[in-house]
Amino acid sequence: MSKQKVIRIGNSLGITLPAKFVERLSLRVGDQVKLVFHDESSLILEFPDSSQLSLMSTAKQSDPKKLD
Repeated sequence: MSKQKVIRIGNSLGITLPAKFVERLSLRVGDQVKLVFHDESSLILEFPDSSQLSLMSTAKQSDPKKLD
């Protein structure tokens, strides 16, 4: 599990992905990210070009070790 701060990028807001997530998902600059609302406090990030299916970020995650 990792906590990231929301940062300003120009007129938008964003978050950075820790290196361990980038490596595990084999992400590269320019890869597409699909954002899907899961419920009121959860967001699923899907990386269609990645070898992994998805990364789920939730405020109420039952098993934080799933993303370690």
